[in-house]
Amino acid sequence: MTFRRSIAYCRIVTKTKTRRSRIVPAGKSRPERPSGSPTDAVLESISDGVFTVDREWRITSFNRAAEEITGIPRKEALGRFCSDVFRSSMCEADCALRRTMKTGKPIIGRSGFIIKADGRRIPISVSTAVFRDRTGRTAGGAETFRDLSEVEALRRELDGKFRIGEMASHSPLMQRIFDVLPAIAASPSTVLILGETGTGKELAARTIHELSPSRNGPFVAVNCGALPDTLLESEIFGYKAGAFTGAVKDKPGRLALAEGGTLFLDEIGEVSPAFQVRLLRVLQERTYEPLGATRPKSADIRVLAASNKDLAALVKEGRFREDLFYRVNVVRLELPPLRQRKEDIPLLAAQFIERFNRLQGKSVKGVDGEALSLLMARDWPGNIRELENVIERAFIVCGDGPIGVAHLPEDLIPDAGRSDVRASHDALDAQAIRAAIENAGGNREAAARDLGIHKTTLFRRIKRLGLSFPGPDGRSRRRPPDRS
Repeated sequence: MTFRRSIAYCRIVTKTKTRRSRIVPAGKSRPERPSGSPTDAVLESISDGVFTVDREWRITSFNRAAEEITGIPRKEALGRFCSDVFRSSMCEADCALRRTMKTGKPIIGRSGFIIKADGRRIPISVSTAVFRDRTGRTAGGAETFRDLSEVEALRRELDGKFRIGEMASHSPLMQRIFDVLPAIAASPSTVLILGETGTGKELAARTIHELSPSRNGPFVAVNCGALPDTLLESEIFGYKAGAFTGAVKDKPGRLALAEGGTLFLDEIGEVSPAFQVRLLRVLQERTYEPLGATRPKSADIRVLAASNKDLAALVKEGRFREDLFYRVNVVRLELPPLRQRKEDIPLLAAQFIERFNRLQGKSVKGVDGEALSLLMARDWPGNIRELENVIERAFIVCGDGPIGVAHLPEDLIPDAGRSDVRASHDALDAQAIRAAIENAGGNREAAARDLGIHKTTLFRRIKRLGLSFPGPDGRSRRRPPDRS
């Protein structure tokens, strides 16, 4: 039976019970078994859990499936507050039934979980409806919930076929990499990971580390392209007190911090020829000298390197040492760009949304068909990182429904539809800004932090959208009200 039919049945039964004035006063219990009416028989036969509450949030009906899913007998549930019975993830933060009774609008298929009587956590899908008495007043609400344990177990089983570590893919190109990754991780050899910016090279390196015998050791990453040689040398090798002006005490480098684990050298193609000589010694002799040291130290580490450049071409140009290239190119992994594995876009988008929901306590329900078509049509020059940024931006301006075209950046929209989408973007931005400022008690600096943007960006958007807010702004020292 579908959620919509279940909710319809809830409306029928509760309407009947309202006419008969059978809403249970607080603290009193109902008969353990249903009355035997045709509607009750239907509710008892379906596999979805169904319960109803009165205006005081006490449970007035509780069907057989609700007993089985929760592990709580009907007689123990009736007359109790629904939050005491279900102990759901939604009860405190975002109760679907409470929202429905407040707005009068049903909710269909919201995900969450409940805690069974034996303490087990059960994933569920929730749908809600409100019912009213003869005068039109809200008399209570109905909730239908479905046990998703088997669905989640199947999903985890399927994920295992397309996942290794934190990497997930349906692409045949990536599956070939997944097949060899455990063997690569088991060896102590140096690995060179190649791929365009944003293809997930560091994630691949972390996965190799987590699958390796040194998984219990540290994973230390260094972006070689982010620091000049002078700083990079002290950052990787460390220094002794007195090695240079300002060196008042010893500082361990990344090599020392990675002892017994893995050192990941990202963008190794950016280092100078002079620094390449020092790296070569580490790979050849497994020793290094901190700045100012008089004797070498051993390096018990696994080295992984990555680059978005063709190191072989750099060797021919004389910009990368040939001997160092052969040392880092023992095992080679080439990650395909996202445009060559577009079948992964729905999977990756779902992953990002799931993570953002968990971190921000929202219930965004994926990406709708039209928006997904636009995502699939893009070549993604920034690869997975660009996709993640687009999904995060859309997630911020989206409500609880699915991400739609109106939530996507304008450059993903065909020219013909950009004016309408731009107006939708502005409306969504204004809505998000108003909500953030209200939640922050008028403090715009706090609102900017909640939105994940700099305060000047927020002020600029407020001015562009022509928004005005009474009360304190970001310069106010008044703390926002406590909304707990």
